[in-house]
Amino acid sequence: MWIMEKNYETHDQLCGGEPPSCLPSIGFVSPFFTIFVAYLYLFSTWVLLTLFNRNGNTQLPKRFLGGSVGVDKRDGGAEDQWTLGENRNAFSRILFRPRILIDVSKIDMTTTILGFKLSMPIMIAPTAMQKMAHPEGEYATARAASAAGTIMTLSSWATSSVEEVASTGPGIRFFQLYVYKDRNVVAQLVRRAEKAGFKAIALTVDTPRLGRREADIKNRFTLPPFLTLKNFEGLDLGKMDEANDSGLASYVAGQIDRTLSWKDVKWLQTITSMPILVKGVITAEDTRLAIQAGAAGIIVSNHGARQLDYVPATIMALEEVVKAAQGRVPVFLDGGVRRGTDVFKALALGASGIFIGRPVVFSLAAEGELGVRKVLQMLREEFELTMALSGCTSLKQITRDHIVTEWDAPRARPSPRL
Repeated sequence: MWIMEKNYETHDQLCGGEPPSCLPSIGFVSPFFTIFVAYLYLFSTWVLLTLFNRNGNTQLPKRFLGGSVGVDKRDGGAEDQWTLGENRNAFSRILFRPRILIDVSKIDMTTTILGFKLSMPIMIAPTAMQKMAHPEGEYATARAASAAGTIMTLSSWATSSVEEVASTGPGIRFFQLYVYKDRNVVAQLVRRAEKAGFKAIALTVDTPRLGRREADIKNRFTLPPFLTLKNFEGLDLGKMDEANDSGLASYVAGQIDRTLSWKDVKWLQTITSMPILVKGVITAEDTRLAIQAGAAGIIVSNHGARQLDYVPATIMALEEVVKAAQGRVPVFLDGGVRRGTDVFKALALGASGIFIGRPVVFSLAAEGELGVRKVLQMLREEFELTMALSGCTSLKQITRDHIVTEWDAPRARPSPRL
């Protein structure tokens, strides 16, 4: 099979993207190489399907994530890990009520988030230290999100800086913020993100202290010496010291401000024009307080079940938050999403969109940018299929009546009319 220079149709057919840098620049390659690439593509797709469409637990070989320490950090939760399992299991207890005999020949998944047009309501959550998963780390994730027409949220604790991620090209990006004790550090970081073109702040509010992540304690987790928290590199805050338990927990204890309160949400609005999403809300009471404090949106999150164990799954907390918001601000969800059916269920309960974290990191580890592109495409295709089989042709047609939950009270339904 001929592969001409600057003409990569064969690779595009196989992988849907640009050729790897290792592709020979000769005029042709052996048919055996082409067969090998095809098998590699099929195997990698099987790996991604295995990872994300079973029980939400990674089967990725430990070598992909920096050994058992890296896998444990990404895959584990707090204490007994009850909430970790519940984030997934709760989705399975929500059932569909599909409508039939509706023309679904055209499906529109586009949406607008904070004024930005997206191809779908599936966005990328902040996950720290992505170069532990793949050498390109956040660079690859940013490019994949842009190609998919969706939002990437960059973690404060990224291994690529806001400027470096911005350099990857155009894209809609949010910045996740931890509030440090030194507010000058916070103000500087927020201004850098805004200057780099980031469009919103996702303020994490559920981490005054780090949850008891026993795998990290056992492994004495710390950032590998060849990596730094790039956003803090010039501030002598980019490294983590080794500790007798978790180096990350020690870092948080030393740097993150435990006095963080609602007045700080208002303070952030005085130093930036970016809208602020409050990330980590799971109750109606805090929803109302967030709106009073000027939040532009709410992310229902339990930090991937890595903070307080035995809190509800985010999908279980979602409807309470949506009802409290009363449409005044958009409500988003992260935690436990592994299927397109999960996306549909979240939207039926009132979410404006969802964020995915672990699926991105695991796909990044498996195949870099191509892996992230694949997992976004998989979720997109599954979500589109769910919409079609439920009788919905646009997001606004997805309603509470399309699902039934274990907490629903029996109620009479009006007779439909043609």
